[in-house]
Amino acid sequence: MAKKSKVLIIGGIGYIGKFIVQASAKAGHPTFALIRETTGNDPGKATKAGHPTFALLRSTVNDPSKANLIEKFKNLGVTLLYGNLYDHESLVKAIKQVDVVISTVGFKQFADQTKIIAAIKEAGNVKRFFPSEFGNDVDRVHAVEPAKSTFDVKVQIRRAVEAEGIPYTYVNNNFYAGYFLSSLAQPGSTSPPRDKVTILGDGNPKAVFNKEDDIATYTIRAVDDPRTLNKILYVKPPQNIYSFNGLVALWEKKIGKVLEKVYVPEDKVLKDIEEAPTPINVILAINHSVFVKGDQTNFEIEPSFGVEAYELYPDVKYTTVDEYLDQFV
Repeated sequence: MAKKSKVLIIGGIGYIGKFIVQASAKAGHPTFALIRETTGNDPGKATKAGHPTFALLRSTVNDPSKANLIEKFKNLGVTLLYGNLYDHESLVKAIKQVDVVISTVGFKQFADQTKIIAAIKEAGNVKRFFPSEFGNDVDRVHAVEPAKSTFDVKVQIRRAVEAEGIPYTYVNNNFYAGYFLSSLAQPGSTSPPRDKVTILGDGNPKAVFNKEDDIATYTIRAVDDPRTLNKILYVKPPQNIYSFNGLVALWEKKIGKVLEKVYVPEDKVLKDIEEAPTPINVILAINHSVFVKGDQTNFEIEPSFGVEAYELYPDVKYTTVDEYLDQFV
């Protein structure tokens, strides 16, 4: 068997990052973690010999809210190193020890991925870079502000990666189930509605909902796959593609009750986006892109730019939307 690539995950304690760190280690990739140290301890204490596995974590070692997660990484054999996204020298040093870099930084750091690009160029050894995407295909969206600006930054990072000639894979997993499916895309809700549901537009454009564990599994499968090199990897398994109307109908069947449906026309959606506070306005703008404009499913995946994860890895047992919603019944 071919030797598995050494993987560095930047932003590994973030929302999707922690799933990707765990998926990488469990898949047998040498996986490493770079943690920002602020206490003046000996950096060498973070290095565990014989476990070349890295994730660049955006917090300090002494943050109690992250302690359990860091301990979990250690138990999986993830090596901890000290460094900082904004410390070029430490970033280059970490990158020189790996083959693949996966960025999972949050939206406030999207633009700062130019620092990762610079470090990759200086290190000179990286055979694949996954910038922080994990959402819609930003080259094929029709988003309004404030989502447009966020998507535009991702576009700029794509172009910067390509301009530097860095081998890449862009992962577009569409919607996180934990964010959007758990509330049936009702902003501010923490569980699916049982009485009334608000539907943007006419409810017919289709969206894609994926469980975070599955997104991580597909991402790691792509790491050493030549078919995903310089391509967009779309995570669109067939049983997870639903229109808003179809999603509501499925939920109604599960709870044995017909919900009151409030349809919001596009002009009202746009007005609501303008008037809503942050971050509700961002969520509404993303929902407008997906549920009104159909930006997750209104184009064909052409072999020239993309591949579909479900087709590449049919052996992956993913959680379907139907199965995911069972936990809320």
